[in-house]
Amino acid sequence: MAAPVQPELPFRARGGKRAGAGRPPRGPRSSEKHKARPTIDPRHPLHVVIRARPGLRLRRRAGWLAVRHGLAITCRRSDFRICHVSVQGNHIHLVVEADSHMSLARGMQGFQIACARRFNAQTRRSGAVFADRYHPRPLRTLRETRNALAYVLNNWRRHREDSTARNLAFDPFASARAFDGWLDSPRRAHLEFVPVVMPTTWHLTHGWRRHGPISPHARPGPIAGARQHAPAHGG
Repeated sequence: MAAPVQPELPFRARGGKRAGAGRPPRGPRSSEKHKARPTIDPRHPLHVVIRARPGLRLRRRAGWLAVRHGLAITCRRSDFRICHVSVQGNHIHLVVEADSHMSLARGMQGFQIACARRFNAQTRRSGAVFADRYHPRPLRTLRETRNALAYVLNNWRRHREDSTARNLAFDPFASARAFDGWLDSPRRAHLEFVPVVMPTTWHLTHGWRRHGPISPHARPGPIAGARQHAPAHGG
């Protein structure tokens, strides 16, 4: 009688790319890909986008109070500064300065945690508020910086939110009122001040002005060359 033969088992290397591997998406939109973060140069500001979990709406009183609380907590840091903010339906635009990768990561973590805690307290809910990844885009040129400022501060016009507030020159859910680079300095209606931090980089203080002031009535389109990480209906 022949001795039994041990069949060879197929060799599979540990790890590697394979179908179905990795973290499953949370909701209908997959989370931000875990690729290498862009290089952080403390001389250059960043445009950061963070998304809310599916079904949550931020552009309401509870969301606005949560963001203001997060800004107030974050402004205590010296290595991470949120200089401009815009709150839209289910995502937030930020223009920030960070001294390093670690400063950006810890600053964004602290901001999101503070926002989430206040938002959950206001809405009597629990659980995560934001998606697990945020998207930072370095603004390496003066024109990129100027375009990002116009895009962030006028983003409500991109989403047609201004159609119900025609008497306002500035977005009431943004730091637009604190911005000093508007064209013709339009009259500033009574809006709540936002606890953003004055910028320190030359790009955000003076450099961007070389390309001209920003009209508060401009309706921004997609940022050329930038991947859109906000919801499918807009950024």
